[in-house]
Amino acid sequence: MAATQTGATSTASRNRRRPWIAEFYASSLGKKYAMAITGIVLMAYVFAHMVGNLKLFEGAQPLNDYAAWLREIAYPALPEGAALWGVRIVLIAAFAIHIHAAAVLTLRNRRARGTKYQSKRDYNAADFASRTMRWSGVIVGLFVLFHLADLTFGATNPDFDHADVYGNIVTSFSVWWIAAIYVVANLALAFHLYHGVWSLFQTMGWNQRRFNHWRRYFAVAFAVVVAAGNLSFPIAVQLGIVG
Repeated sequence: MAATQTGATSTASRNRRRPWIAEFYASSLGKKYAMAITGIVLMAYVFAHMVGNLKLFEGAQPLNDYAAWLREIAYPALPEGAALWGVRIVLIAAFAIHIHAAAVLTLRNRRARGTKYQSKRDYNAADFASRTMRWSGVIVGLFVLFHLADLTFGATNPDFDHADVYGNIVTSFSVWWIAAIYVVANLALAFHLYHGVWSLFQTMGWNQRRFNHWRRYFAVAFAVVVAAGNLSFPIAVQLGIVG
């Protein structure tokens, strides 16, 4: 009797439906939507981060004041730095979901290759874009870890000072190999942004044949603007324009 009850409980547990959001995310379509939505969140951050860092060209005081303002957002209603950490938590969650969805979709696509329905030409184009996204995504992911270690925690800078963001940036970018890492990583980010922006419009259903050329222009413009801004920082330090 006990065994029967245990079996019934086990069956009921297996048959119990998960929340609809979990069911939707489990599907390939759900993961594509998750990638698109988290991609928008990450794109907004990347753009805002680049614009804020342009204060590097205004000098030490404006950039350090900007960094202090970020730490003091919503203070004293919230403890100092709480709002900034809230943003960081959202970004970490978005980053984790983006990576997980991309990894699962990649594995599913590999398993489904035995039943390709595309023409050879379409498949080659899609495969090239997929490989580009995959490797640029890996490079960007590793770069994020390096960037945090370098300019958030100061692991590569023995004279790191949380209050002197300008000095930290100049010290790091004065080292040629660190500057080179930033250049390579931001070129990879540009390719990733271009393909990502193009893809998310299609995933979200924001595409029409007569507007697709504008979609491409936006993808190119966004990637170029972000890359140009981010690349200007290490290049300016290496050339002595900032320092």
